[in-house]
Amino acid sequence: MSDHNQVKITKMDFSGKRPKSENPLKVQDLTFRDGHQSLFATRGRTEDMIPIAEMMDEVGFWALETWGGATFDAMHRFLNEDPWERIRTLKRYIKKTRFSMLLRGQNLVGYRNYADDVAKAFVERAAHNGIDIFRTFDALNDYRNFETVFSVIKECGKHFQGCICYSLTEKRMGGEVYNLEYYVKKANELEAMEANSICIKDMAGLMAPYDAYVLVKALKEAVSIPIHLHSHFTSGMSSMTHLKAVEAGVDILGTCMSPYGFRSSHPAIGPLVVTLMGTNRDTCFDIKLLSSINEILEKGILPKYRYLLDDTKVSIIDTNVLVHQIPGGMLSNLVNQLREMDALDKLDKVYAELPKVRKDLGQVPLVTPMSQIVATQAINNVLFDDEKEHYKMITVQVKDLCYGLYGKTPVPINPKIQKKALKDYSRGEKPITCKPAEVIEPELDKAKEDVKGLAVDLEDVLIYALYPVTGKRFLKWKYGKEEPPKEARPRTMEDVKTEQELIAKARAGKLVEKKEKAAPAKGENLRTFNVFVDDEYFEVGVEEIGGSPIVNYIRQTQSHMPQSPVTVVPSVHVLPEAPKALEATPSSDSPAIPAKSTITASKKAESDTEGTQLKAPMPGIIVSYKKQVGDSVNPGETVVILEAMKMENALPAPAGGTIKSINFANGDSVARNDVLCVIG
Repeated sequence: MSDHNQVKITKMDFSGKRPKSENPLKVQDLTFRDGHQSLFATRGRTEDMIPIAEMMDEVGFWALETWGGATFDAMHRFLNEDPWERIRTLKRYIKKTRFSMLLRGQNLVGYRNYADDVAKAFVERAAHNGIDIFRTFDALNDYRNFETVFSVIKECGKHFQGCICYSLTEKRMGGEVYNLEYYVKKANELEAMEANSICIKDMAGLMAPYDAYVLVKALKEAVSIPIHLHSHFTSGMSSMTHLKAVEAGVDILGTCMSPYGFRSSHPAIGPLVVTLMGTNRDTCFDIKLLSSINEILEKGILPKYRYLLDDTKVSIIDTNVLVHQIPGGMLSNLVNQLREMDALDKLDKVYAELPKVRKDLGQVPLVTPMSQIVATQAINNVLFDDEKEHYKMITVQVKDLCYGLYGKTPVPINPKIQKKALKDYSRGEKPITCKPAEVIEPELDKAKEDVKGLAVDLEDVLIYALYPVTGKRFLKWKYGKEEPPKEARPRTMEDVKTEQELIAKARAGKLVEKKEKAAPAKGENLRTFNVFVDDEYFEVGVEEIGGSPIVNYIRQTQSHMPQSPVTVVPSVHVLPEAPKALEATPSSDSPAIPAKSTITASKKAESDTEGTQLKAPMPGIIVSYKKQVGDSVNPGETVVILEAMKMENALPAPAGGTIKSINFANGDSVARNDVLCVIG
C-alpha cells in the first residue's frame, strides 16, 4: 500500500466506535437492487426489505441502491407490485441514508430510448418520490443520451452520477477501443457535464485488479470529482479489484450484504470492512450490526428465494465471463430462454456466436440493453440461420441499433449487416447521426389517451408508457380489472417449510404414499403388454372389464423414469375420453409410476383452420399483430411482433395469401410452436 493507506497500530474494535480514519472509504450498498437482480432475477419483494430497513439505515452507508435497473420491470411484470410504491414505502423506514437508483439514460428503466417528454416526467417523479442519487449510464457510452435526464436531475437538486460502462475487446484493458485513453476521455466528458461523481460500471466483473489500480489512478489525476467503482463478482476477481482500487484512492465502492453477495452479484461488505480496519481507509462500520442484518437475511428472507438460485454449479465464480462478457443476470435469462426452447444443448454455439455478433454490431459494451440485444441475436443466428442465409431473423432492436436509435457505437457497425437490417425498415434505410431522441416523437399524451379510464395518475401512465403490454396488464391487476396469476403472489416461510417437507419425503421415497385400498383380484381378461421407451421397457397389465381395456398397473423394468413419449406394442384401442384416473399398483421389486399427462402445450398450440401456419419460434409475449383476419399478406411480410428475452422479433409470413385466423391477442403469453395465425 501507499503511505496514505498504511496500516496503523490501533486497537481492533469490531464495533463502530473506532476513531474516524483520515480518508474513510465510502460504501454504497446494493442489496435492495443489484443484489437480488443478479442472484435471483430481481424477484426480491418490498415486504422482504422492510425487516432490515431501519438497521441498514444505521450502518453509515454513503447510499442505498433501492430502485432502477430491472426492478421496475420485474415488479410490475412478475410481482404484482407498483414500482413507485417501493420508494415511498422504504422512505418511511430509512430516514438518514440517501437513496440511489440505476437510470439507463434515455432508456430510463426500459430497453429502448424514450421520447424526451417521457424521460423528463419519469425523472421528475423519481426525484419527487425520494431518489437522491441518479447513477446514470448509457449502453454505448454515448453521453448525448444523458442530456435530457441530466437537466431534470439538476433542476430537482439531486446528485447526478455519470457512469462509464467498462468493457474489453482484449483479455485486459487496452487495444484499439477500450484503452486507458478511452476511459480518461469519457471521464473528462462527464466532468464537463457537471457530474457530481463518476462511476466505473464493471457489470460483468471483467476488471483485473492491476488494471483497476492503473485506471483509478489515472482518473483521480484527470478529474476532481469522486470516483465510484461498481464491479460484479462473476469472474471472482472483484474483491481483489476492490482492494487495488482502494490503494489507488477510489472514493466509493459498491458491495452487498453477505447473503446477497458473490456469484454474479458483488463482493460482500463484511470482509472489506475487516480488511480496512485500522487503516487510513477504515469505514468504521459496526461488524456486529452487519452480522445481525446478515442473520435476518440468511434465516428469514433468503430461503423464500433459494429456489431461484442456480444450484447446478459447485463453483460460485464463472471465469467464462472473461470470454463471453455477458453479465450474470443476463446470462441466467439466456440459459432459461434456451431451456424453454428445448435448445440448451446449443449454449456453447451461442457462446461462440456472441463475440461475432458483438463485433458486427460495433463492439458495444455488454450492458442492458446491449447485452440483451447481442445475446438474443446470437440465439436467433444459432437457431434459425442456415447455409444460405446469415442473420435470418433480425430483432427489432438490432434494426433500431443499426438505424442509430440507441446512439453511436464505439466502432462502425458491419455495413453488410447494417444494410440487411435496414432493408424496408419503417423509419428509413439511411442511418441517422443525430441524437436519437431528436427523431422520437412525443409519447406521453398518446400514452395518457391509451390508458384513459384505467390509469389514475401520471405514475400509472408512465408504467404503461415504458411497458405498453405488461404495463397495461399490471394496471388491470392493480385496479381489479383482472385477477393476477397465482405465481405473482409472494412466497411465505410456510411455503418454504412445506416445500422442504416435500423434498424430504421425495428423498425418503415417500412422496407418493400408497393408498390403503385393496387391489381387485386379477381376472381372466388380464392381458400383458410391453411398453418401450428408448432403451428401456415396462411391463403393463391391462384388464378388460365390460369394455375397452384400461391400464391397471405399470411396472418399471429399468432404473429411471421415462422422459419421452410412450410406444405401446401391441396396439390398444384408445378410449374416446381418457379415464379420469389411473391407479398404479406397485410390484414387489419396483416402484409404481404414476400416470402423467404429456400434454403441456397451450390450448391454442394447434389450429383446425386449413392453411399455412405461422408458429411461434420461441416462447414469448404477443406485442401486436400487424395483420388482422381478412388482410392480405405477402411472403416475408411481418405479421406479428413477438417479445422474447425482452427483445422484439418481427415474425414474417411463411407464405402469401389471406389471414384466415388469429389465435391469440396482444399481451398473451405463447409457447414455442403455438400457432399464432393461419394464412390461406
